[in-house]
Amino acid sequence: MTAREFAHKVFAGQWPILTVGVFLLAAFGLVVAGYWRRGALVLAIGVGVAAAMRLTLTDERAGLLVVRSRTIDIATTATVSAALVYIALTIDPLGTS
Repeated sequence: MTAREFAHKVFAGQWPILTVGVFLLAAFGLVVAGYWRRGALVLAIGVGVAAAMRLTLTDERAGLLVVRSRTIDIATTATVSAALVYIALTIDPLGTS
């Protein structure tokens, strides 16, 4: 197996968690740049995307997004996403954007 075939196999099989990882990296980039509210909102969107993918994808296709049962995974990620949105939108920006 070549390195290219191995990379294709890994990335093709784990694209849901990699998609959420891109949101995570973007959120941390915004936080480091001083835009913590926007970073929190991007993180909330990423967690919401994880919840939506867990809802729509089969267990085999969801890959590493599968932690517990579908119901527990969706309830947990949706709750965390809603809490992050609430925090991002209601906390005083303290001089930041």
